[in-house]
Amino acid sequence: MAEIIQRDGTWTFDGEALRLVPGRDRKVGLLRTTLGELAVPLGALAGVAFEQGRKSGRLRLRLRGGADPLLQVTGGRLEDASDPYQLAVDPDRYGVAEYLVDEVRNALLLDQVPAGPSDRYLLPGPPVPLSVSAGDATAGFDGETVRLEWNWKTEEAKSAAGPRSIALEDITGVEWQPSAGLENGYLRFTVRGTTGKAAPAKYDPHAVDLWGFKKDPLMALVAAAVQARLPHPSAPATPAELPAPPVERSAIAAASGAGSGAGSQSGAGAEDDHDALLRRLRELGELHQSGILTDEEFTAAKQAVLKRL
Repeated sequence: MAEIIQRDGTWTFDGEALRLVPGRDRKVGLLRTTLGELAVPLGALAGVAFEQGRKSGRLRLRLRGGADPLLQVTGGRLEDASDPYQLAVDPDRYGVAEYLVDEVRNALLLDQVPAGPSDRYLLPGPPVPLSVSAGDATAGFDGETVRLEWNWKTEEAKSAAGPRSIALEDITGVEWQPSAGLENGYLRFTVRGTTGKAAPAKYDPHAVDLWGFKKDPLMALVAAAVQARLPHPSAPATPAELPAPPVERSAIAAASGAGSGAGSQSGAGAEDDHDALLRRLRELGELHQSGILTDEEFTAAKQAVLKRL
């Protein structure tokens, strides 16, 4: 086991996970203290870098691309004090820091952890329910619904419609941008069905306008909690998202009785047709189960077949 204890925090590596505990020093950012202890599994790590300086050094944890929803939404835009994957190191602990780096490197080699990006989140994201007040709103997320409640500083054009609730199933994307210079930051949700260029955050009913105050980074936690529950950007498309092959669409049409004369047959032919219709029902069920048929398509096709029985 390797462990380094600093005013900035404590990092402990046990061969399977690296535990990051924020320190109580006043220089530790609000995001880090709010997020609390993190357990980063070995499989999510790409390595640890150590930079020596004259007055202090710095450990920087490198995660595999796509492994962490927080990194996914912040994209390296967190300042040092808010970044949970950095640790300031005093000169008299440089040897300990180098030992921790070596231990992590050796574990990655022994376990043959791939260095490439992950196609799923290996960290769970911030816990919910979660509520943050910053900028022109309070943003809350309970795991199923995002709720935006405006404050007295919100532009009237945005607040006139009252608080806004957005179901997770209607969210197609989330973005967090810190303020920079004279440019405000924002937390923005992309909602299914919206088209065109988004309005500035101060007027966008699906966004929180951020002005660069102390609590702004906490909005990144809301963004990460939502991102963790959205489809991973690198995940392969599910069958429901892929267009059905032409032969299967033809089978759907055939299963619904299109172009057949089954209703006019009798005797042995009618019995054969009855068996064929039952087979088509089974085929429809398989297509629906695999996600190729939507609920509406399955219901319509099944009803068409049942009418012929």
